[in-house]
Amino acid sequence: MEFQGAQVLITGGLGFIGSNLARRLNGLGAAVTVVDSLIPDYGGNLYNLEGLRDRVQVNVSDVRDTHSLRHLVQGKDCLFNLAGQTSHLDSMLNPMSDLEINCQAQLSILETCRSYNPRLKIVFASTRQIYGRPTQLPVPETHPLNPVDVNGINKMAGEKYHLLYNDIYGIPATALRLTNTIGPRMRIKDARQTFVGLWVRQLLEGKPISVWGGKQLRDFTDVEDAVDAFLMAAESPVTNGKVYNLGGPEVVDLATVANLMVENYGAGSCEICDFPADRRAIDIGDYYADYSKIRDQLGWEPKRKLRETIETTLRYFRENMSHYL
Repeated sequence: MEFQGAQVLITGGLGFIGSNLARRLNGLGAAVTVVDSLIPDYGGNLYNLEGLRDRVQVNVSDVRDTHSLRHLVQGKDCLFNLAGQTSHLDSMLNPMSDLEINCQAQLSILETCRSYNPRLKIVFASTRQIYGRPTQLPVPETHPLNPVDVNGINKMAGEKYHLLYNDIYGIPATALRLTNTIGPRMRIKDARQTFVGLWVRQLLEGKPISVWGGKQLRDFTDVEDAVDAFLMAAESPVTNGKVYNLGGPEVVDLATVANLMVENYGAGSCEICDFPADRRAIDIGDYYADYSKIRDQLGWEPKRKLRETIETTLRYFRENMSHYL
């Protein structure tokens, strides 16, 4: 797919990954429309497209609104489907809302595409959470799916719907299983999107970073590397009907990540804390991805080192903190 002149729709486009994707696509010459509900707890932020508002069409509506979607999907060449509820704890406290957004709305999006634009390419943002607690490391795409929370179950269903509609109705769709994506424009108000976002806020406010456990191993994906993967998945017909893990270049424990952030910021501290009971019940332990499949098929691999990502992220939020709190 040539993005120059392409008609692109991004659901969740005012959120973290969606807005970074919109910026890149605009630079590539695409005509970009973003749709976002701007529900306060879900990460959408108009400031994420600061400087682009006259070059990107913004539609504030909910993906559960089929009438709005019917209009939005028509004439589009590609749909990057990033709309979703990302908080694992919220999914346990309010499971019906998570079901509506991460499962029912996904089916509604696909049905709308089937009726009004069955040839557009869809790239769906899935998650490592659908694997549950790993039985092997690194985790390949063939690992059993055994999510430990409502969010993981609904995201798994959303992914399966996309693959089903690819296989049965010929709507070209692929899914990327994301892991700990971090960078500029992520949510830092709380840990609903990523715990690293909350750590950024704690640093900026002069509070110690609270690290639960601290020994869990993780990999992290720079948001620009994630954007690379979304674009490559959209461009290649090889990806139709397939799922791919994304990952990071390094495997580190959480205490090390917190210390890297403190070191880069030049101030602050971190403290190791016990897991709250509600968080411990849905924690997956160690996780890092085997991303050899997308590397071998598309040539994607993470380019940015964790230290570089932390530096870029903290610099951005130092300069723009007021727009994210």
